Amino acid sequence: MADKNTRREDLPAKQNLLNMLPSEAEELLRGFAVRHGEKPFRGSQVVRHLWQNPAESFASMTDLSVAFRNLLEEHFTIPRLALATRQTSSDGTEKFLFRLDDGEFIETVAIPEGTRMTLCISSQAGCALQCAFCATGAMGFTRNLQMFEIAGQVREMKLLSPEKPITNVVFMGMGEPLMNWRAVDPTLTVLNSAAGLGIGARHITVSTVGVLPGIVALGERPEQFRLAISIHAPNDELRQSLMPPNTKYPLASVIEAAKVFERRVTFEYVMLGGINDGGEQATQLAELARECGAFVNLIPLHPGGAGDFTPSSPQQIQWFARRLRAQRVEVAVRKSRGMDIAAACGQLRVERQRRRAPVGPDEDGNVQVA
Repeated sequence: MADKNTRREDLPAKQNLLNMLPSEAEELLRGFAVRHGEKPFRGSQVVRHLWQNPAESFASMTDLSVAFRNLLEEHFTIPRLALATRQTSSDGTEKFLFRLDDGEFIETVAIPEGTRMTLCISSQAGCALQCAFCATGAMGFTRNLQMFEIAGQVREMKLLSPEKPITNVVFMGMGEPLMNWRAVDPTLTVLNSAAGLGIGARHITVSTVGVLPGIVALGERPEQFRLAISIHAPNDELRQSLMPPNTKYPLASVIEAAKVFERRVTFEYVMLGGINDGGEQATQLAELARECGAFVNLIPLHPGGAGDFTPSSPQQIQWFARRLRAQRVEVAVRKSRGMDIAAACGQLRVERQRRRAPVGPDEDGNVQVA
C-alpha cells in the first residue's frame, strides 16, 4: 500500500498485459509470480485469461487465490473496450461502437455466413486517406490504435454473453492497417498464435489501398495471412480522382507488389454507378487481375457511404461480373449486409462524434508505415 502522502502521479504505472505478445506477458508474469512467493505456473494461468479464455477482470480469475488476484490488480491492467452502441440487422449482421479511454470511438462489424462468423475490425480512429466514396475517410483521422485496441475488438466478442465465436477476421474496418504497421504486426501474432486468439492465418485478411512497404512487410511474415487490395478503379486517372493515395502508390507499383506476394491476392472493387462499372473498366480490371492472378471481389456500394455516388444496380453488377469471367478472371459479388443498421464503415461513429477536418496521410506524425 502506498504511503498516504504519496501522490498518485508518483506511483509506478500499471503495465497493460494486453498490449504485449502472449509470450512476453507469460515471461513477465511467471517472474512476477515467483517474486511474490507463487509457483511460476500461476503466471501462465493468468496468460490463459488474457486471450484464450478471457477474463473481464483480475477478480474474475477464480482459479487464482484472492491474494494473488489483488497483487495483479495493483501492478497490471487488462483494459476493456467500452461498448457504446450495439445494433443488429435483420440479416444477422451486428455492428458495435466501442468507446476508447480518450473518448475516441471505433467500429466493429460481425457478419454471419453459414458456419462462419467474420469480424471486420478497425485499425485506426478515422482514416487519413480520404477516398471519395468512404464515410470513414470523410470524417478525418485522429490516431492509430494500439495493439490491445485492435485485437481487443475480437476479445470483446469472446466476453459477450453469449459469446460470439469468431472464425474469420478482416482488417476492413476504419483506417488503413498498413499505415499502422507498428501495431498491426504484433496484432497479427496475437490473433493467430495458440497462446492468443488462435485464428488460422488463412482466415485473417489485411486490406489495403496499396501501401507498398506494408505489403512487403506482410509478405515477409511466414504465416499464410491473406492480402486484399482496394483497387476500385482500373486506371490511374480514375483511381486518382477517387483515391488520393494513388499519387504515392500508383497502380503499376501496386500490381508489381501483388505479383511478388507469395499468396493469392484479392482485388476489392466497390461498384459506383456510371463511374467504374462500364465495359472499358471491366476489360482494364481483367487485365490487372490476370497480370497478378488476383481474385476479384465486387462490392455493392452501401448507400450510407456513398457521398454523391450512386450504387451500381444489381443488374449492372452481374453484367460486369460476367464480363470479367468471360476474360478468364475469377470473381464474386459480395452480398450487401446490414443495410438497416448504418453498416457502412464510419456511419455510426459520425453519429456519435463531431466530424473533424480531414488530415492528409503524410501530414500526421502518428501514421507509421513498415
